[in-house]
Amino acid sequence: MLKYIKGNLENIDGVEIYPMISLLIFFIFFVVLFWWVFTAKKAHITEVSNIPLEFDNNENNESL
Repeated sequence: MLKYIKGNLENIDGVEIYPMISLLIFFIFFVVLFWWVFTAKKAHITEVSNIPLEFDNNENNESL
């Protein structure tokens, strides 16, 4: 299977740029995510982290 894919890819001009582009996209995504995590406001993180607990409390109160 790999030999079939490799054989087809060898016929495409400029195919060697695609792994570089993929690595660049991967790297940029995680750098932006890392930056967002360290610059996010503490209040926003606390509010978002409590959403599952609020949903659980509302569900328990309705069943009583």
